[in-house]
Amino acid sequence: MSLSLPPMMRRKVPAGLPQAVLGAERTADTALALQRAMFAFLCFVWGTTWLAMKVGIAHVPPGFFAGTRWAVAGVCLVGWRWVRGERISVPLRLWPRLFWVSLLMIGLNQVIQLYGLRFVPAGLATVISSAVTPISLTGFSVLAGQDRFSVRQVAALVLGVAGILLAFGPQALAGRLGWAEILGALGVIAGSLCYSFGSVMARPLMRTLAAGELAAATNCAGGFLLLGASLVFEPGSWAALNGQWGWPAFGAWLYLLVPSSLGATLIYFLLVRDWGVSRTGSYAFVSPVIGVVAAVLLFGEQVGAGEVLGMALMLGAAGLVLKR
Repeated sequence: MSLSLPPMMRRKVPAGLPQAVLGAERTADTALALQRAMFAFLCFVWGTTWLAMKVGIAHVPPGFFAGTRWAVAGVCLVGWRWVRGERISVPLRLWPRLFWVSLLMIGLNQVIQLYGLRFVPAGLATVISSAVTPISLTGFSVLAGQDRFSVRQVAALVLGVAGILLAFGPQALAGRLGWAEILGALGVIAGSLCYSFGSVMARPLMRTLAAGELAAATNCAGGFLLLGASLVFEPGSWAALNGQWGWPAFGAWLYLLVPSSLGATLIYFLLVRDWGVSRTGSYAFVSPVIGVVAAVLLFGEQVGAGEVLGMALMLGAAGLVLKR
């Protein structure tokens, strides 16, 4: 004997529910695909910036070179928001945190790293930054309560650092380092730590400020702070105001301004907001691979089997972090 409920008591499933669920899934997949495309752009741009920075600081004082770039980027972002009818409104209570974020991510990070880059090869600087950045981002985010260690994160960090050491370690550590190179390497480490800590401090600001608003504010504050300090303390900065840097340095400055400061920085803030700092920080495992490929294509450098295996490990580490 089977029982059946009267029609009025039967549960009705809305006819549009399956379509709504499918539509939501398609929207989520589209958003994820866009985020991954943005991540790929970020990796490419920041994988080639070391070459541009090395070219630029050979002709222009590092602080002035970086300060003008970030200040112009901030003015451009503010102007773009003004044209669109958007304003930057930072509550007074957030000004101290915004100041420290700007100082850490742009001011201290840039000037310390660029002066360090004067005394170490770009390859060694890439190794150091790529190893320190994801580890420090994860460590600072865990200490700040923004993230938790997981088996996948630990495996990705171990795999990525192993890949970095295998790909770049023997080449970077070949020969004996002098005191200038040791201090330069310490400068790159210190700059990477400043950037990572500033990134973790920036995430709470996104509860109030949009990613574009935060990028514009930090670029302006950090850029003008660095530029002012350069004009006061850095030798040669006033002479560099004439803009006669030469085409290689000016071309490097433009590349660092448009794709990097205006494009990749905004993308970085968007991904930090949506993914968190540790997951976004996995770009440091991919960028060195792009840097090596660019060096091979542009300068004809040779890549050995160990470097290829190391790059494969770094890509695998990024895949672990980025897996849904």
